[in-house]
Amino acid sequence: MLGMQVRIGKLARVREVRSVGGALRLAESVLLAGGRQQARLNAWTAVCENRRNAADRESGAALLSDSTEERRRGA
Repeated sequence: MLGMQVRIGKLARVREVRSVGGALRLAESVLLAGGRQQARLNAWTAVCENRRNAADRESGAALLSDSTEERRRGA
């Protein structure tokens, strides 16, 4: 078993790596930490945009429904 010390900023963590795959996952987690944060931010931005679009569709459908009802009453 290998012991591997990883420094992230001022913090140091000691983590036991049992396989090559584990070492690769550890290296990936350290190297891509900023990328994951950006991915989370992008995902949250997409969720908010989808919610805005859904609200716009809902209000547009309500306006369309109201206008068709007014036309039917007037005809």
